[in-house]
Amino acid sequence: MSRYIKRIPDIGKRLEKKSLFLFGPRQTGKSSYIKHQLAEPRLSWTLLDNELYRDLSIRPSLLRNTLRAKGINNGVVVLDEIQRLPDLLNEVHMLIEESDVHFLLTGSSARKLKKKGVNLLGGRASRLNFHPLAWPEIKDSGASLDMIFKSGLLPSAFSGDDYESFLSDYVGLYVKEEIEAEREVRNLPPFWEFLRIAAKESGEITNYENTARDVGISGVSVREWYRILVDTLIGFEILPYRKTKIRKPNASSKFYLFDVGVTRKLQRLSAIEEGTAEFGRYFENYIAMEIRSYLDYSGLDNEGLSYWHAQSGQEADFIIKEKVAVEVKATRRVSSRDLKGLKALMEEGLMEKYILVCREDYPQLLDNGILILPYKDFLSDLWAGRIT
Repeated sequence: MSRYIKRIPDIGKRLEKKSLFLFGPRQTGKSSYIKHQLAEPRLSWTLLDNELYRDLSIRPSLLRNTLRAKGINNGVVVLDEIQRLPDLLNEVHMLIEESDVHFLLTGSSARKLKKKGVNLLGGRASRLNFHPLAWPEIKDSGASLDMIFKSGLLPSAFSGDDYESFLSDYVGLYVKEEIEAEREVRNLPPFWEFLRIAAKESGEITNYENTARDVGISGVSVREWYRILVDTLIGFEILPYRKTKIRKPNASSKFYLFDVGVTRKLQRLSAIEEGTAEFGRYFENYIAMEIRSYLDYSGLDNEGLSYWHAQSGQEADFIIKEKVAVEVKATRRVSSRDLKGLKALMEEGLMEKYILVCREDYPQLLDNGILILPYKDFLSDLWAGRIT
């Protein structure tokens, strides 16, 4: 049985101001957070309860009438898995207008809401993305990169007794409940192969035509399947930074899966061996997860995360808020070759900081201004707000 790990976001404070959409992939810990860290709500319903789901589908006014019967006209009301019943948001909208109730609306996918054309309450509710465990939540656990790459950072996998079984079940449940049950894909066997390839290429510049050829489907279908992964929150895109003039930038996006443990399971790898190209890719994916979580939890615009890749080959893995260039190398000893991308970007004169994240033992500031940071130092500085 997994132990509860205290999470970073202060959702209660956000709910004091207005209602909140809390979106996150399954098993990131939304329900556990509500149980352990949120003051007891006035009412809490989950739309995974099929009887309740059926009743609300027939009579959305049941929500209003229940609140009235219980005398609830203020405080917090939780509606879990709201994406299952988008039409209920019309009722929520009216209740927000007519009372002082603040709703916490949780979901594992925003796709169904988008397809139904729901306006997410027209600004009457803010949005927070919930992520796997982040550095401040695990830094005292003593977990090595090897362990993080094996278990991933979903709470039940990271702190549980059998992460292999958990991750196997997780992947199957995702396909069954997010893809098959919602009829997102007609032919599942090619989709399984697509998932495996998406995991193998996590962190690479997306090439839809190559993936389509490998899976045996059309490029149009591949683009739509990648969009499904993003909308169901188990993948995310990073757009290219295109403001450089000296070297022409690449215009394609990069795609990452949301958790390294799920990525490993989809690739059917037993371990990620140090010194291999896969280890470097997982290291980069892990840093991407941390930067993305930090931007979300800090209330910064996640669209402020991009990457730079010149058509001549030089690159910087991440550009944060168009101010900080970050290159990620899994090496324990940085060489001049590892600095080529940052040096090329420095010629543009567009960034305030240039950082290489690695596994060296000590931080170093080079004569040219590039800062070399061991990954733990980088993560500590990132979450302390010293990077951005």
